[in-house]
Amino acid sequence: MIQASYTSESWGVQINNPANRFEQIQGTVQGLGGSLESIYYTFGDYDIVGIAQFPDNTSAAAFSLAASAGGAAKAVKTTPLMTAEEGMAAMRKAGGASYKPPGG
Repeated sequence: MIQASYTSESWGVQINNPANRFEQIQGTVQGLGGSLESIYYTFGDYDIVGIAQFPDNTSAAAFSLAASAGGAAKAVKTTPLMTAEEGMAAMRKAGGASYKPPGG
């Protein structure tokens, strides 16, 4: 999941010349070997949220860095998402870990 907040200058450009961000972002994601599933405009701390699949964390980080460096966003946050099955597998694996908390 990719979240971004636009600068006021970027909003000004988009208001004066609206464009489908899905089409623009899709090309960048595909160029990094990924696929863009959907994007949504949002209210709150972030202005847009995208759901994308990347082949690896390096490619996801590259997208985040490129979006940050472009200047249109004042904040970009990338959050890896797991399926329910992946979450359950992680819980099972954690149950077998021998972690001891400090003082434990």
